[in-house]
Amino acid sequence: MTRTTPSGSRPPFATIEVHTQAYLSIRHPRRIKPHLSIALCDNSYLPRIDDLQSDWVAHVAAPAFKLFRSQRGGGSIDSFCSIGTGSGLDVLAAIELLDSSRVGLTDVHEDVVATAAGNVARNRQPGPPLVVEAGHGDLLEPLRRFNSRYALIYENLPNVPLRAGENLAAERKSSTYVPPRMEKLPALIRNQMLDLHYLALLQAKDFLLPGGAILSTLGGRVPLDVFLCLGRLAGCVSSFLTYTWKVQADPVEIIGAHARKQEEGYGPFYFYRAEMLQKTFASVEVAGSGKYALEIEQTLLPDRLDAPSALKALKEGARIGHTVAVLKSALK
Repeated sequence: MTRTTPSGSRPPFATIEVHTQAYLSIRHPRRIKPHLSIALCDNSYLPRIDDLQSDWVAHVAAPAFKLFRSQRGGGSIDSFCSIGTGSGLDVLAAIELLDSSRVGLTDVHEDVVATAAGNVARNRQPGPPLVVEAGHGDLLEPLRRFNSRYALIYENLPNVPLRAGENLAAERKSSTYVPPRMEKLPALIRNQMLDLHYLALLQAKDFLLPGGAILSTLGGRVPLDVFLCLGRLAGCVSSFLTYTWKVQADPVEIIGAHARKQEEGYGPFYFYRAEMLQKTFASVEVAGSGKYALEIEQTLLPDRLDAPSALKALKEGARIGHTVAVLKSALK
């Protein structure tokens, strides 16, 4: 059963094939198909299926979902919502890894939502009923018409500054355009370009079931204590679920954008050489990574590069990465 807000869609321009076992690091999928056929549209963000180290769902979200369920005793997480779903792979991962029977998904573009909802419907296996609640627009607002609440809300939103009363031009196709808005944001949030993450936490209060949690996946280009402040400023109790690293996707574009923003007075933002990150995290277990995130960060400090330095190193041939934190937040 799929419940959507009215929307049109353009035909997808490409379809990619995803091998579920390799992508989610599981043996035998039960709820979704072993081979996923994922349609993409003009505004979709391209999954990194040929480099899973750079793919947010495979490398960051899937391990976090597994750990979250384990920490909740291993039972099903019945309801799940993704803010800024993109291709819908995060929702398919939740159906399989969390055993969710009701899922919500949003994105800012109509065609992205329609295509993602189609991907979810097409790639699930016959079995228990699944309710899909989908809508396009501003963060969680498109789902308000369903009067639904969720046990787990997940967001992987871009770090971009919002200017009051202005449209934000799409920089990375999906999930980077937001309508004009006038919210007053804390200076720390604006300076570190965490605007969308903060607003998502504020909105989540109207959509979270009692005892539920919000998972914010955050590119760790700012100090970890800033992420903890993000939760506190939004009125949440927050801690780190996982802490890992990934290769910077689209490095010239993304590192260059951060370097320009740093020169404008934002940040500073930090990156690392990928080989150093790989060495540091080689002995870090996912289950304990969140608990020891602050200690791990301290070991990385001597080797961090601010955005202009990282851009210079990239141009000299270095492979650049950044840390990634999954912040788990609950309502006070």
